[in-house]
Amino acid sequence: MSRRSKQFVLAFRVTVLIMFGCATGACGSSAQQVSAPSINAQPGTVDETRLRTADQEATDWLTYGRTYSEQRFSPLTQIDTNNVRNLGLAWWYEMKVNRGVEATPLVADGVMYVTSAWSMVYALDAKTGKELWFYDPRVPREQGQRVCCDVVNRGVALWHGKVYVATIDGRLIALDARTGTPVWERVTVDQTLPYSITGAPRVARNLVFIGNGGAEFGVRGYLSAYDAESGNLRWRFYTVPGDPAKGPDGAASDKPLAEIAAKTWHGKWWNYGGGGTVWDSIVYDPELDYLYVGVGNGGPYDQQVRSPGGGDNLFISSILALRAATGEYVWHYQTTPGEVWDYTASQQITLADVDVGGKPRKLLWQAPKNGFFYVLDRSNGELLSAKPYTTVTWASRIDMKTGRPIEAKNARYPAGTTVSLQPAIIGGHNWQAMAYSPQTRLVYIPVIDMPMPWSQDPGFTQRPGWWNTAVPGPALPSDPSIVAQIRKSAQSFLRAWDPLEQHEAWSVPTSGPWNGGVLATAGGLVFQGTADGRFIAYDARGGAKLWEALTNTATLGTSSAALRRGATLYQTYCWPCHGASAVSSGVLPDLRRSPILRDTTAWKSIVIDGVRKENGMASFAQWINSEDAEALRTYVASVAALAAPSTVASHN
Repeated sequence: MSRRSKQFVLAFRVTVLIMFGCATGACGSSAQQVSAPSINAQPGTVDETRLRTADQEATDWLTYGRTYSEQRFSPLTQIDTNNVRNLGLAWWYEMKVNRGVEATPLVADGVMYVTSAWSMVYALDAKTGKELWFYDPRVPREQGQRVCCDVVNRGVALWHGKVYVATIDGRLIALDARTGTPVWERVTVDQTLPYSITGAPRVARNLVFIGNGGAEFGVRGYLSAYDAESGNLRWRFYTVPGDPAKGPDGAASDKPLAEIAAKTWHGKWWNYGGGGTVWDSIVYDPELDYLYVGVGNGGPYDQQVRSPGGGDNLFISSILALRAATGEYVWHYQTTPGEVWDYTASQQITLADVDVGGKPRKLLWQAPKNGFFYVLDRSNGELLSAKPYTTVTWASRIDMKTGRPIEAKNARYPAGTTVSLQPAIIGGHNWQAMAYSPQTRLVYIPVIDMPMPWSQDPGFTQRPGWWNTAVPGPALPSDPSIVAQIRKSAQSFLRAWDPLEQHEAWSVPTSGPWNGGVLATAGGLVFQGTADGRFIAYDARGGAKLWEALTNTATLGTSSAALRRGATLYQTYCWPCHGASAVSSGVLPDLRRSPILRDTTAWKSIVIDGVRKENGMASFAQWINSEDAEALRTYVASVAALAAPSTVASHN
């Protein structure tokens, strides 16, 4: 299969029961038998009642986490621990563009709706993979320069015969679910600023909820609610205060920002945006009519630049509870007060009603980037427990009286110091889905376990519209033996976690450090895709691997000064998309394998002249010159020379 189809199959972790059939026809058992449904005459007719009872529709996946609780648990039992070994590929579909796929496909009435890079939307026959329609929102390709981590999209929302998608350049679009024809379109951001959207919308109460990204580039985060039928803005909640001289925003957030958040900021943070973008997790609770929102990191990372004098900087790195109908503030819990490590709380929020100490509790839990697993009472935000689910060195524990972390000495990397901390900037858990099984009462987390050095950037100057973190990007040393030790310490796991007892039930190593999302099923299985192109089924209770399938998808003499200059430039401009020390995460091409490395002119044509701007690789001429471009090429070539064959294997 081509790389495009490889990416798509890996992305379909949540629809494995449709994508993979029985290779030998031996999947029959006494368990429930379900075949893919035929296409309804009105695909995508999803309403409030249907979403509230989504758990009763075993063959459909109607919203991002399958149900409003976002547990990512399938009640299907046809495929189980006894017959999973017989699975084989049922069909595959080749995407229109050769870029990263991070979407959760939705399935309603026999139609699968999925997105790919550049916010493209596909409607497919879920049984055969046949394309029913395709929609390209035609995002300007230079927008790729404004995106943290490639031009990906995490999916769509369904409501009353419409498919809602948010685009990289900040638009929210409603499509006719039957034809893919646009019904309405709204610009949700100031497009003169470096905002972006990669997240999936959510729908409830006839409202479409959408956030945005761009904290690293210098924006102010917020969440918006639009009328699902007309597309009119109903309310907006800003997550950090704005410029006091401009007064209130006239938004749902005005009161909590003035009364709670403003006093936790110092200096002129508004000149840097402040961050706090809502780029992923948005969860609706139909029982309480609350919306739970995961808020991202501060911008810039270094708090001495962002908010001199410190402060908690609310509501960055927090979980917010809002009234869904109005956006009114209910409560908040901040996982990382005044964070300086890109420890977002944007990661998946899961809801569950569970007995705790013999009493039923309405719980919310999250495994954010900072490495602690949090369990809260979702009715009032009370912290019930918090324990590390991966190696954590930036803090020793969470004080249960205050709910605050006990930070390690020098964890905030004061001026002149460099400290290696865990989790790294990619977190102990990132956007990849985790899952909860009500059968085993375990949460299955794609865990990352790796260190990263942190230090201030003494030469930081704000570059409007570009990466503004005030810390140097991560880089590997030139000594191959040290590089080998660092790579050995970078690990990933699929970890089964008991959310009530707060301990590991089992754990298996995966292809690290980056790994894939998870699906749990009533067949006693946990499925996970891996960064090295495998699709694996594990026993949900013990972690035994039961099945696996492949999804397939120049040395130059240089001066030390050029290498140092190239490394600095790479850390400043290139690593957010192409990976630390040019080691790709697998989403974008690995520069170490690029044939362009051998050609100075070709390299310059891309970096300076912008010949690939239509692919999202815009010109960097406003920041670097031709000599800088050559230093960059020299540095990447030197890293390529150090790389072992296994480290650049199959991501290009």
